[in-house]
Amino acid sequence: MADAASRLRSLAEQALGAPLPVRLRAWDGSQAGPADAPALVLRNRRALRRMLFKPGELGLARAWVAGDLDVEGDLYTALDAVAGLVWERDEDARGLVQALRDPDVRAAGRELLKLAGPPVPPAPPREEVRRPRRGLHTRRTDKRAISHHYDVGNDFYEIVLGSSMVYSCAYWEPDATLESAQRDKLELVCRKLGLTPGQRLLDVGCGWGSMAVHAAREHGVSVVGVTLSQEQAAYARKRVADEGLTDRVEIRVQDYRDVVDGPYDAISSIGMAEHVGAERYLEYARNLYALLKPGGRLLNHQIARRPRRDETAYEVDPFIDSYVFPDGELAPVGTTVTQLERAGFEVRDVESIREHYALTLRRWVTNLEADWDRAVRLTTPGRARVWRLYMAASALAFERNRIGVNQVLAVRTPESGRSGLPLRTRTWNA
Repeated sequence: MADAASRLRSLAEQALGAPLPVRLRAWDGSQAGPADAPALVLRNRRALRRMLFKPGELGLARAWVAGDLDVEGDLYTALDAVAGLVWERDEDARGLVQALRDPDVRAAGRELLKLAGPPVPPAPPREEVRRPRRGLHTRRTDKRAISHHYDVGNDFYEIVLGSSMVYSCAYWEPDATLESAQRDKLELVCRKLGLTPGQRLLDVGCGWGSMAVHAAREHGVSVVGVTLSQEQAAYARKRVADEGLTDRVEIRVQDYRDVVDGPYDAISSIGMAEHVGAERYLEYARNLYALLKPGGRLLNHQIARRPRRDETAYEVDPFIDSYVFPDGELAPVGTTVTQLERAGFEVRDVESIREHYALTLRRWVTNLEADWDRAVRLTTPGRARVWRLYMAASALAFERNRIGVNQVLAVRTPESGRSGLPLRTRTWNA
């Protein structure tokens, strides 16, 4: 009888209708596939059961998070190779259904089930969020989703993000460090907002306080930062106190919908709008518009997905939704611009910095891998594996233009039509 790896490879290629671009190493020590390719390592039969009972991305993710599945060799190369067999295939449900009608494919599936062992679906890893997708983006569900992602522990985030503690795309120059690139991103936001001493800035989704501290220290503004994460707020308040900025920076644990002390001269929303959701986005835009004074500026820094021919077919990525950002949703940049305009904003500038996020994510992965044992101790092995997979896969998604990130500058232009912007706005990139 053939070894497990050879049987798996043959059956998988028969079921997929395509050659496997990676090597397989099975629980019995056997290997099959190109010797120079990265290997998918199935540490036990349970890995196979996870993938068979939940075909596609979520099954692979469960096996990875549980430690039943691993990669031997370069993680990016392995993910890039598997992407064509999983992500693109998941987007074509009709093709998958048609393949399952093929008698040979169904026979291969039955053989894989026999090889997998007892026909009992393994329980999902404890890191998986399990809840019905109803009542999304209420104050309660948003707070729970934010806590799942951000209350992992500030020490863990320091490992990943480095000393800047900025959890969004950096702005790179050749030979920049992560810290200098993040400082340049914060400064770019401040310049786009046109901050001057004495102004009031609202930082929506303020994270660990990096933008608030930078804007107050470097531009002399008063800042209110809001977050739903208790751990973020505690960390940010300590940073503010250590910088001697308590007279100019206030950090609140508060939903953006509950901010009522406008008007503000400027609003920054950096990496927060992805949590808002399509149904709530117009409400989000209108709330921020109402909080700005006439002539005030909004800088909305947001990840975007590619538009689909049929937008009603969009579904939240199952791995991201179950393990990383519960209830998070991505929209095309055109949809974001339209919603901001519907709320009353005049959109004045859109800058794509997609490649910058790929560079940032690769640096975060390097940080995590360099201090892996400590990261595992601070969280769980499964949580650390979630982060490694999520960041590496996201880096590839940005590089392949599957997703992007954009800075949208919008103004609450007064009736006079005077936006307050210079004629040549791109001078802020100088």
